Amino acid sequence: MGNVDFENDEGYKYLAISREEKLQFTSKPFDTKKNRWVPDAEDDKKERCFVAAEIKSTKGDTVTVVTVKGNEVTLKAEEAQEMNPPKYTKTEDMANLTFLNEASVLTNLKDRYSAMMIYTYSGLFCVVINPYKRLPIYTESVIKLYMGKRRNEMPPHLFAVADEAYRNMVQDRENQSMLITGESGAGKTENTKKVISYFAIVGASQQSAAEKKKEEGGKKVGTLEEQIVQTNPVLEAFGNAKTVRNNNSSRFGKFIRTHFSGSGKLAGGDIEHYLLEKSRVVRQAPGERCYHIFYQIMSGFDPSLRGKLKLENELAYYHFCSQAELTIEGVNDKEEMGLTQEAFEIMGFEDNEIQDLYKNVAGIMHMGEMKFKQRPREEQAEVDTDTDAQNAAHCFGISHEDFLKALTKPRVRVGTEWVNKGQNLEQVSWAVSGLAKAVYARMFRWLIERCNKTLDARAIERKYFIGVLDIAGFEIFDLNSFEQLWINFVNEKLQQFFNHHMFVLEQEEYKREGIQWTFIDFGLDLQACIELIEKPLGIISMLDEECIVPKASDMTYVQKLNDQHLGKHPNFQKPKPPKGKQAEAHFAIVHYAGTVRYNANNFLEKNKDPLNDSGKLICIILLLTTN
Repeated sequence: MGNVDFENDEGYKYLAISREEKLQFTSKPFDTKKNRWVPDAEDDKKERCFVAAEIKSTKGDTVTVVTVKGNEVTLKAEEAQEMNPPKYTKTEDMANLTFLNEASVLTNLKDRYSAMMIYTYSGLFCVVINPYKRLPIYTESVIKLYMGKRRNEMPPHLFAVADEAYRNMVQDRENQSMLITGESGAGKTENTKKVISYFAIVGASQQSAAEKKKEEGGKKVGTLEEQIVQTNPVLEAFGNAKTVRNNNSSRFGKFIRTHFSGSGKLAGGDIEHYLLEKSRVVRQAPGERCYHIFYQIMSGFDPSLRGKLKLENELAYYHFCSQAELTIEGVNDKEEMGLTQEAFEIMGFEDNEIQDLYKNVAGIMHMGEMKFKQRPREEQAEVDTDTDAQNAAHCFGISHEDFLKALTKPRVRVGTEWVNKGQNLEQVSWAVSGLAKAVYARMFRWLIERCNKTLDARAIERKYFIGVLDIAGFEIFDLNSFEQLWINFVNEKLQQFFNHHMFVLEQEEYKREGIQWTFIDFGLDLQACIELIEKPLGIISMLDEECIVPKASDMTYVQKLNDQHLGKHPNFQKPKPPKGKQAEAHFAIVHYAGTVRYNANNFLEKNKDPLNDSGKLICIILLLTTN
């Protein structure tokens, strides 16, 4: 690692320890027999903090230590964890530690993070701690330093992992994948973006100047590598939102394939998406926002846009996107709108395609203001004032009379005939919300397909791909609802897959090599929770069943869950009373990352996701007009 160019790079100090610092660590006095880590008695929050100490005396299976804070503590010998010699301070790979225990791992990560060295290896894995600030370690100069290097030649970095995947693909002629896991706000999406950028640059570097020029010929758009990178601003605008833990939280999962030719040339990309959080379109929890695009459109980036979309009121007027936060500290929605617009242009979107997307978003905003009233002595709702309905229909490009009729008197099939069925006020309200969510979901699906069309570089044969999975991370909020249950269930399954393929397969390798080892099936640790959710008579199947039971409610569902699982399943619990800002909860599940209290309100409605036939017809019309 004696690379002069690297040591002169501005990102060097955020990635590597200087020679001088290494010498200081090595020369520190240390006694392996005396130095220990012990639980910090002053840790009021019970967060598993440790403090350095020296053993003063030993008696049976207990030891008395004096901590660096001057406190004398007597505890069980097994609670005093061994401390590594100073030469291992800020070590790059924790697999090299002499003593691999919880205190040593946490201390090493903390020491490196304090120096803003956010990447650390742990054997096969790369551990990342979110710095919540921009660091100069993702520049093109840093990328070039990692290209073609073996992992042990450079300090820990996501680029080293990405480069290893790329080299394995080229040499072994096999598809590769990268798995990025973590809780909400851990930085998964940002690291996914860095990986995709790396693959785009490395793959493009294999192309000749003539090929690149040909690729750009006759187009007003960016190169393929630019387009692959620019899918991020587009999808983040429509698929990311502020939550209480993350200002740019992915509210959908995606599997991104970067395709290459047989020689490693960039050959396009494609995206699969999962679990878009549709309910956010019509409802936001305290401290959160709707999807970024709603606020970007209202930011004034294009002074004429709001007029075209009939969005003449202030943002707070539009209920579907103003139930909680309207702004994000440190984020300028006007600037973000500029980046979204620029990304659309680089991706080769036509002006009418971009405008149709904006119209659909505006139409949803107008739908949130549509007012209805109940006719006296009739099971029939009617529009109160139709200005907002006219505005919504204008944005959708449909007749506002037909639009209102589809909501208040939808066509339903009775036997072999179609009839118009009157709807009461509650039914119309559900229909409006259901239609708004359906329009947004279908628009998002079209957006993904349109991005994939751009990234389909037919001029170069696709031979192999590297896939990167980016899903919403594990979530524990003050209010945990239907969406958190699904997100956490997916993370539970993903963690089980991770445990099995990394730990279980590693142990099988030990057995093949004749290493003495007691087999542990880490995958089974999570199986009980997974079965509680997905097995027959589990949380999902009972919810589906309750959705077809007449007069069922969220609370009848909770009662049946309690009857079936409370006191009988170790992962199903009665929730503890709320503390502070915590919302009421109706049941709790013990997940791998902690116990989550779930509020069951609206579970049945969200699971049904009602949309009548007229609403489906409207969605088809909108999809056709967008196409």
